[in-house]
Amino acid sequence: MTTRQRDWEAVVDLIERVLADDDLLPAVVAAVRSHVEESATLPVSDITGHTRVLLTAAGRAVAGRRAPTEAELIVVEQLAVNRSRQGIPIDVVLGSVRISERAIWARTRELAEEAGIAADSLLDARELYDDWADAVRTRLIRAHREAPRTRDVWDRDAEAVRRLLEGGSAAALTAAERGFAAGAGLWVLVTRSGDTASAAAVQRLADGNGPGLAATVGDAVVAVVPGPPVLRPGGTSPVVGIAGPVAAEELGVAHRLAVAVVPAADATGLSGAVHIGDVAPIAALISRPDLAEALTLRHREARRELGSAAEAVARTVRAWLEADRDTAAVARALYVHENTVRNRVQRFATVTGIDPHRTFGAVSAWWLCHAWTADS
Repeated sequence: MTTRQRDWEAVVDLIERVLADDDLLPAVVAAVRSHVEESATLPVSDITGHTRVLLTAAGRAVAGRRAPTEAELIVVEQLAVNRSRQGIPIDVVLGSVRISERAIWARTRELAEEAGIAADSLLDARELYDDWADAVRTRLIRAHREAPRTRDVWDRDAEAVRRLLEGGSAAALTAAERGFAAGAGLWVLVTRSGDTASAAAVQRLADGNGPGLAATVGDAVVAVVPGPPVLRPGGTSPVVGIAGPVAAEELGVAHRLAVAVVPAADATGLSGAVHIGDVAPIAALISRPDLAEALTLRHREARRELGSAAEAVARTVRAWLEADRDTAAVARALYVHENTVRNRVQRFATVTGIDPHRTFGAVSAWWLCHAWTADS
């Protein structure tokens, strides 16, 4: 075997290590959610699933020194079509890919240094990846451009809604133009787009509140209304995040808060109309993926020590905390013995050093377990 062949085998081993890195995927997803505002209302599982597929496909292509297969490109097309239907522009999609690439290659370089892989071998791998990525981007752009788009009643006020969500003087002028009373408090409603139930939920909440405006903005249906919506959390209706009342100049801030409600409600099992004030602590936690990443990295060894039991332990601890530490209720919900619940909670506390019985320990424990289970 030649030296060049041995060097390439080391690169292939490196690629396998990157693909097997349990901490890489959550870090990549956290980076995307932190830097791309349009991804905030997308389920973590959505971003994670597509990122995992692209990461695996890229790794296999580089290891095999080949271009993307047609099967891989079909998956890329499906991603482009989904994002197009969600109203996410192609530049945002490509930006998310670039953020993922930076995070992945930063980790690859770290592992390459640890393994003593020569810089020229790593450069060969990067050039192969770039060739693969160029083909993927070309297919992404074409599929996104050709994807069928549907316009509905939510598009009619899109430009006015966007100006309102800018906040500041632009929002104040638009509010005046659209007949909102000067000084009146305004409310922002947000839900995921893509199904009639979500749009209908927003419309029901906005009805009777005067001349509201609504539009599809990115991957969400957004409404701005001049009166308080009727809050009826619960049931099986889609989550509608609500923030307000605020002055027109503050609508940009209210929009960000309403967007943050959606994943926070998902995390706590709420549905229907949910005000930011009802989920403020959870929204504050999960809207900071940079801190979540720091927390998971801090306890990376603990997760490795738990091994295959990590997911079961995390789900049990999270359920136990969300049930106000009711061991019997959690045991019934998970179909396990009460001692199993106690043992998993104790195991978590032992390996992480976090005491979930204490106030701030419980917050850290819930957040860490949420991060561990978010992509499953």
